[in-house]
Amino acid sequence: MQVTLKLFASLNQYLPASKISNVESLIEVPEGTNIGTVIHLYKIPEKSAHLVLVNGKYIEPALRMGYILQEDDALAICPPVAGG
Repeated sequence: MQVTLKLFASLNQYLPASKISNVESLIEVPEGTNIGTVIHLYKIPEKSAHLVLVNGKYIEPALRMGYILQEDDALAICPPVAGG
């Protein structure tokens, strides 16, 4: 099934080469794939997956391994914000 993967800021380096923009790529994943599996498959450091949204809805860290993605979902991942 197809899912849109959006990786922001320093995480965009983990997008596959087939990306459609600097932050977005269409990816193929098997039915039943959860958020944690996508993070693992694309070698996104778990500690950097600070803010995770599916279709604009925040997914708490404790729920990510059990959250099953659906066809055409948009998975967005942002690193922690730093600044001063």
